Amino acid sequence: MELRKDPITRSWVITGDDVPEVAPRSEPLCRFCADSPSNVQVVSSAPGVDGNPWSARAVVHPSPLYHIEGEPARRGDGLYDRMRAVGAHEVLVENPRHDRQIWHSSDREIAPFLALAGQRIQDLKRDQRFKYISIFKNYGASAGQEFEHPTVELTATTFVPRRVLYELRAGRDYFEQKERCVFCDIISQEERQNQRVVEIRADFVAFCPYAPRVPYETWILPRMHEAAFERSALGRQASVSDLAALLRRTLQRIRTITEDFHLVLHTSPNSLYRSDSLGYWKTIDDDYHWHIEIMPILLSKNKSYTFKEVYYSPVSSEAAVARLREAKVNA
Repeated sequence: MELRKDPITRSWVITGDDVPEVAPRSEPLCRFCADSPSNVQVVSSAPGVDGNPWSARAVVHPSPLYHIEGEPARRGDGLYDRMRAVGAHEVLVENPRHDRQIWHSSDREIAPFLALAGQRIQDLKRDQRFKYISIFKNYGASAGQEFEHPTVELTATTFVPRRVLYELRAGRDYFEQKERCVFCDIISQEERQNQRVVEIRADFVAFCPYAPRVPYETWILPRMHEAAFERSALGRQASVSDLAALLRRTLQRIRTITEDFHLVLHTSPNSLYRSDSLGYWKTIDDDYHWHIEIMPILLSKNKSYTFKEVYYSPVSSEAAVARLREAKVNA
């Protein structure tokens, strides 16, 4: 496996001929359950609650795309760039119980998982090779779900993904013009207008973005400015519990529309080792704002997912919010 860079879009692509196609794994004995006899390489665990040996844990992915050993060895191939697939690829097990997806869990169960995610980001940022830590969840056959057990995946890469680069550059440009965070201004306007806000929970807000890429796209953000997710996740316990509750309730709402979705955390890149050539590293704590993006998959509206140059969403944010607000959720 190696990484290759598209010289036009500037996207890095991981490619090779030695990885089988990913399919949902149905195993007679789940390797991630608390009582599993399978040997998994545990990286970190959160203390157990309700009598369980652990509440959440990070393990090395059984078929990792990135490997921790060595250096990227970036090199040219004519006009192209390529490098070794150096990084980290972990599975964050959300719950020791096989049937406890986030929307079925208690806030007390979700909070240690969020803290573990923050801890893994913090730890991996200490490695100067890694520029960005991604955390994502693909749920449902249409989303490419890989494991039946409640999990998310984490990757640490030697580059910043293109979508995040767009956000970093836009945030820096807005800050240079107005000396304010664009995400903070969006939150302020959305709360003031109250047309696209799904729910406010203490220090966090869930809303449907003004220009959605897909129907019922929903974001969760801290209402107070914060660039790095790990600082929020490892902060006050009460605040983490509020985030757990809002995440649980938002997913419950979305699952009244569809079961399949993509979820991805966007947080600040590794600024412990700043780049000399990338300008957005200099003001990142002021102009970036971490957030969770949830992209539901509606098979009946699959046009939304087939033409990506201009996104198509046949459901407006305002109509989406009206339906999501009416959805029944647990307190």
